[in-house]
Amino acid sequence: PADAVQAVSDLRKAGFNMMKLSLAAKEYPDSEHVIGCCSTGRQIKYWGKKGALLDGSGAFWAGAALFLLPGLGPILMAGPLIAGVMANSEGVGAARGLGVFGCGLVRLGLPRESVFRYESELGADKLLLIAHGTVDELMRARDILHVTRPRELNVHFEAQGTPGVRHA
Repeated sequence: PADAVQAVSDLRKAGFNMMKLSLAAKEYPDSEHVIGCCSTGRQIKYWGKKGALLDGSGAFWAGAALFLLPGLGPILMAGPLIAGVMANSEGVGAARGLGVFGCGLVRLGLPRESVFRYESELGADKLLLIAHGTVDELMRARDILHVTRPRELNVHFEAQGTPGVRHA
């Protein structure tokens, strides 16, 4: 998480549009700490072990949520990914062999063949940071994030090659 906080901070400082950034991380409840998320207008307040991801980066996220997803457990999310997950929360994706989270990734433009791996990595406690934008924006984000030395850095472009989605 500290590397992710640094990566988000670096993107923000470089002028990347924070409204085009999504985050997903598994949260682990315990019997001693409150886990919760609420919005108070312009501010998001989050209590949990992964709270630094929302608070420590200095970014203004396009919303935040905590979902209890079948097969994945409690997942902290921020950014446009939330809308994709919410749109598929009625089980629409099950007919296509994807979970709710996977359908949210597909809705962002990630290729279906990559979605299963990203769902699996999220379940294995890997953090997903996803930048959305034009080809130029994504290549710039890739260059900025490369400095933080992520475990994996992938770039995905939609079929037309115009707007793309980038996963880090």
